[in-house]
Amino acid sequence: MSVITSTSPIAATDHLAQFLGLLDISLSQNSLIKLVLAKYVGSEADLQRIIIKPLTVKEQPCLSFVYRYKTRDITKNFSLAEAVAVIASLIPASFKNAHLLSLTDEVQLEFSKKGKTTLFKSKAQQERQAPSAGHDREKKRYLELTRPFLTDLGVTNRQHELIPAMSRKWKQINKFIEVFSHALSSSPLKLDQPIKVADFGSGKGYLTFAIHDYLCNTLQAQGQVTGVELREDMVTLCNEAAAKLDHPGLTFAQGDVRTVAPSALDVMIALHACDIATDYAIHMGIRSGASIIMCSPCCHKQIRLQIQSPTLLKPMLQYGLHMGQQAEMVTDSLRALLLEACGYETKVFEFISLEHTNKNKMILAVKRAEPVDPAQLLARIQELKTFYGLSEHCLETLLKSDGFIG
Repeated sequence: MSVITSTSPIAATDHLAQFLGLLDISLSQNSLIKLVLAKYVGSEADLQRIIIKPLTVKEQPCLSFVYRYKTRDITKNFSLAEAVAVIASLIPASFKNAHLLSLTDEVQLEFSKKGKTTLFKSKAQQERQAPSAGHDREKKRYLELTRPFLTDLGVTNRQHELIPAMSRKWKQINKFIEVFSHALSSSPLKLDQPIKVADFGSGKGYLTFAIHDYLCNTLQAQGQVTGVELREDMVTLCNEAAAKLDHPGLTFAQGDVRTVAPSALDVMIALHACDIATDYAIHMGIRSGASIIMCSPCCHKQIRLQIQSPTLLKPMLQYGLHMGQQAEMVTDSLRALLLEACGYETKVFEFISLEHTNKNKMILAVKRAEPVDPAQLLARIQELKTFYGLSEHCLETLLKSDGFIG
């Protein structure tokens, strides 16, 4: 370890220049793990430190600044050049301690109250792992437990520690944001434009708050998010929490997918929409021009009442459980094919089940850049309907009435 100490103003400037030079080297070599600015002396109330880490957003390297306050965090992302300029302006004017950790070095710059500057530099004692900079890496939490809305909604306690009974909910929130993040990166949506989101059946607002926080806090985008819920007490609770936590652009409205229908929408979410409510939600998403549609369907009564088991399958489908599984598979396959016919790339996969249902399927549709010829897809849909003796599928009827399909 080398230690350089001085009380000279010229030396202090030199120490800062050395420190910023080492930061530049770590950035050019892609070896920065993190940089922490501490011992805050500025005028902003409750600001404690800034934690800076490398991040990749839309394939562009940047630095993520987490401004840690006493009861909340604020995240801002800067390009590398902007980030270095911001750091230089903060040391020592606002922060008297800067601690840089890279794959090869550990450097600490300190400014004492008496004007003494000290620069510590040491080589790494052991080989360190390179940081994961991408938004889309596995084993990454898309939200931090320190986010204030998690405390207000009862996911964490006042010390920002996960409440054990909410561990499954916390896992679900992060998985949901991970799915959304992947969909967003492959969609035509741009982060320099406002992103309009509607979450139907928002309940207590866990996922609604999470997607708004992810858009506004992590991605630094302008999120205009509306949670739609039938229960008036839940709407009141969530609106009060949004106002208290200063979430501009987040509102909650009473109603459902048939009564609250935005004219234009970028993202449509409907989790645990029962039976044909899922069809109405998907139809509203398509009609509103949504680039991303996320549905977790539940109950498949319409198709189950119509379905005629093919003769070969009757011995297998005489059991109620199997009949229900078949109705679910047929219903959601038709929904996925109809979305494909309307120009969406569609996936059907397992999601984490919600607390009020054991259903764990998600239909994710992302609008394609180029339109597709729906003729072949519509022919397959008709073949499936004929095979199972189906006279009507709600989503198909809605899309035909609006002229989206022939």
